[in-house]
Amino acid sequence: MKKTLYLALLLCIALLSSCNKSQQKEEKQSMEKEVLEPEVIVESDWEVDFFDDFEIFNPDNWQDQRIWVNNETHCYVPDNMYNTREVNNSTIKLKVVNVGELVECDNYDKHGNKHPKTQYVAGRICSKNKKEFVKGKWTARLRLSSNGEKSMFPAWWILGAQNNEPPVQEEDENVCWPLTGSGEIDIFEHHGDYHKDMFTTGAIESLGECDKSNWETHRRNFEATLNEYHTYSVEWEGSDLVYRLDDKEIYRNIGEGDKYPEPMFAILNFAKITDSPMDGEWYMEVDWVKHEKRK
Repeated sequence: MKKTLYLALLLCIALLSSCNKSQQKEEKQSMEKEVLEPEVIVESDWEVDFFDDFEIFNPDNWQDQRIWVNNETHCYVPDNMYNTREVNNSTIKLKVVNVGELVECDNYDKHGNKHPKTQYVAGRICSKNKKEFVKGKWTARLRLSSNGEKSMFPAWWILGAQNNEPPVQEEDENVCWPLTGSGEIDIFEHHGDYHKDMFTTGAIESLGECDKSNWETHRRNFEATLNEYHTYSVEWEGSDLVYRLDDKEIYRNIGEGDKYPEPMFAILNFAKITDSPMDGEWYMEVDWVKHEKRK
């Protein structure tokens, strides 16, 4: 009996020793693996060179833009008149407001025609002569108060810095849209007359003459819940223009990026483009805007 117990005890000791050695071997292999296979940290290819989260309306970044285009039925007003570009809680709201009576409008079209009196006023800001960049990536995070209502036309887009439309502040701002120097890329547009929860993105094709363009070829419609926040961006990838919704590629203008070599500035606006009636106000609320350059 004692002999049997003794042999059993020896067997247990041998087993424990074997398990311990096996565990030590596994730990050593694990340590060696950690040394041989360090964690790979992938750095972004992009570096932020402009960012505005709208703590304030910063005149170093933006200015009001008062212009009559696209037969818009409203008047763009400056200095937050009628509360058309409200900054609050680190966002900016660009609005269309029905003021309930006809008011004078100092907006002119490119042919010098003055906008008629209107009961609608709106906000439009641009980074012209403030923040202008060659290529890279532009992104904004925004949402709409509502969508799919007739006459709605909010937009987030970029335009060539030599554009000859107001404000004209520098000698080289003499290029007619959409020629090189005044090219247009639409990152986000919503056409309320035609779609609900749908936006348009893409480049405007220049036909090589002043005011001659093709709006259809390079632009497409995509679905999104527009009264919820999303990020909308365009970036230059080689010769392509890549459009992203919430950082996911949704569309690509192949070979079109080289047609926009000029510095470009950003525009945020909410327009009313047809005579359909509206009550109260519409707004596009922008959380932030940024530009990035490749490292």
